[in-house]
Amino acid sequence: MDWLLNLFTTSDSVAHIALLYAMVIAVGVLLGKIKVGGISLGVTFVLFAGILAGHFGLTAPTNILTFIQDFGLILFVFMIGMQVGPGFFESFRKGGITLNILSTATVLLNVAVMFGCYIIFFDTSNPYNLPMMVGTLYGAVTNTPGLGAANEALESVFAAGARPQIASGYACAYPLGVLGIISATIALKYICRIKLEKEEKRLNDEESENTHVKPHMMHLEVTNSYLDGRSLKQIHDFLNRDFVCSRILHEGHVSIPNRDTIFHIGDQVFIVCAKADAEPIMAFIGPETQVAWEKQDQPLVSKRILITQPSINGKTLGQMHFSSVHGVNVTRVTRHGMDLFASLNLALQVGDRVMVVGPEDAVDHVSEVLGNSVKRLNAPNIATIFIGIIIGIIFGSLPIAIPGMPVPMKLGIAGGPLIIAILIGRYGYKVHLVTYTTTSANMMLREIGLVLFLASVGIKAGAGFWETVVQGDGLKYVYTGFIITVIPILIIGTIARLKYRFNYFTIMGMIAGTYTDPPALAYANQSCTKEAPAVGYSTVYPLSMFLRILTAQLIILLCCGA
Repeated sequence: MDWLLNLFTTSDSVAHIALLYAMVIAVGVLLGKIKVGGISLGVTFVLFAGILAGHFGLTAPTNILTFIQDFGLILFVFMIGMQVGPGFFESFRKGGITLNILSTATVLLNVAVMFGCYIIFFDTSNPYNLPMMVGTLYGAVTNTPGLGAANEALESVFAAGARPQIASGYACAYPLGVLGIISATIALKYICRIKLEKEEKRLNDEESENTHVKPHMMHLEVTNSYLDGRSLKQIHDFLNRDFVCSRILHEGHVSIPNRDTIFHIGDQVFIVCAKADAEPIMAFIGPETQVAWEKQDQPLVSKRILITQPSINGKTLGQMHFSSVHGVNVTRVTRHGMDLFASLNLALQVGDRVMVVGPEDAVDHVSEVLGNSVKRLNAPNIATIFIGIIIGIIFGSLPIAIPGMPVPMKLGIAGGPLIIAILIGRYGYKVHLVTYTTTSANMMLREIGLVLFLASVGIKAGAGFWETVVQGDGLKYVYTGFIITVIPILIIGTIARLKYRFNYFTIMGMIAGTYTDPPALAYANQSCTKEAPAVGYSTVYPLSMFLRILTAQLIILLCCGA
């Protein structure tokens, strides 16, 4: 039985390290699924499983723990950036700007409340108390990447042997942080006297679609005498509105028009355009009508084609010349579940689905050009991921000298890869990087990175965790963390409602996104039948994540290094 004992006690063996991580992650994930009051801690429970293992002496060499911790953090934040990148800059449209301002105010208020608690409840002469409060702050706002960024910044301030284990403060504050976010959101409903039924009705009454990108389809009869004898290109140029004419019925015959097709009075056409342009186009061409598309000159088919050919990535619809070269028309594009109007300036991306209308043989040819291979998309683009990580680490290592700071600030292995991932996710196609990754692949890589990070942090903090909680300031971390969680939500949430009149469900999503807290989003989704919570969450999540990581380093370097 010595071999079994050695397996658990020889801390520097590969088998022991692999076994340790497997046990910690498996136990943490399984226990994290247990719900109390309908709420679970999810994979974050891996942190507590790691603390328990470390407390009982199950550990590994510090350099190995640090490597796995940092690599897990890089993988986690990079995949987050890849996911939110495509919609990051679009989130700053009308309404989104205000939500992001409110979210930023919440982040800053969290920091201000943290400093207030630090001054009131702790001995400010002790250099370890402020870093521990930073750990408490990130447990209170349930933000793990911020904890990683703070840990990394501590390496520039404290010697290796004297570095405070801020994960203890994080672990103390986290459980009530999850509960506090949901509790404060519920309290907000009573403070602002909100009726959920009225909020649902407001969502039903509001226009929930973006009329400038949502495709609108209509059958029109040509009645404007000005159009008689003019080509489709002339009409398109004169109207100065972007639309696609995918079929035309002329003297009982149906065909696919091209730029030189001549319109005549009485022709019937199938038009696809942006919803916002529908009325002007209808007023110019003619009224809507019922059309029976019979007696076609050649059989026409409509087919959704999946773009999987890397060479297509980044090309606009205008550059593809579908109508003039291939004899087909593209009427709309589906991206991330959203239908977009097929504007000539729309850049195509791998993973888009395009609706193509035309003769069957021409549509099949276009299908070959675009790829249309689901199997090809099932494999994640590993090269893009690691190229991005290389650039992200280099970018995060650039020293940024700021007056008054004892050492130059660096975005680090959390901030650098996050920013580069957002940029690659949004603009990668411009440098021919295929950024498409299936949702399941992104989630798998992200969760693996997260559990590796949490397990490493927990194991390292486990040795001194019990002393911190029982003999130290553990109870203070618990209640100060709850204060840090709740006060900003009540203040900013009330302002968002009473001053800016945001829908309550949108506010719930904004709060969950600002605190980067999936359990809070899940609770909001259960309370609403619409997508408002998810929209609010996704609108503020990218900027909030970036600010959480940035402020973590700024606090440590500016205040702890002074």
